[in-house]
Amino acid sequence: MAAKDEPIIIKKYANRRLYNTGTSTYVTLEDLAEMVKKGEDFTVQDAKTGDDITHPVLTQIIFELENKDGQNMLPIPFLRQLIAFYGDQMQMIVPSFLEQSMIAFSKEQERFREQMKGALGKSPLDMMKIATPIKALEEQTRRNMEMFQNAMRLFTPFPPAGSNGASAAPAEPARKETPEKPDDLQELKEQIAAMQRKLDTMS
Repeated sequence: MAAKDEPIIIKKYANRRLYNTGTSTYVTLEDLAEMVKKGEDFTVQDAKTGDDITHPVLTQIIFELENKDGQNMLPIPFLRQLIAFYGDQMQMIVPSFLEQSMIAFSKEQERFREQMKGALGKSPLDMMKIATPIKALEEQTRRNMEMFQNAMRLFTPFPPAGSNGASAAPAEPARKETPEKPDDLQELKEQIAAMQRKLDTMS
């Protein structure tokens, strides 16, 4: 059995069966979903190779949940945007952005739940108070998007081809023709780290 501070080990066998080493029982994807909701930490390992396959298993759980009637949470526009980022130079920033956004949302949802409980059974005026955390979430999302767009500009510093500003500053393209120096790369990394710290503070 796993120690208290260590995640539970779930082993996946070739026949796709999942074995919880903490309880010495076979489990299903639904069981793993319930463990996630309860805050139980676990990792999934390939029983034969020992490889960590937690990510694909969690992705499979989301796929199963999304296919249940009335449980869709991922809107089509979001899915399209997410797919478009795969293989893009922004792919390295997307996971951190999504993680920080979900952390901020989780903090706000607790306050939303409390206000919802307090407003139940009260007047419509009291119910309107529920809109306050929703506005806070919208503002947080807006700020996160601004930070994300700033990060995108770090990786796309050049204006589009044929833009009006291309001839206004001929010295700029000439300076950018030289290969990026290691110092420039380090500065870029520091800017990204600074943005990450801002996201942490905002969340």
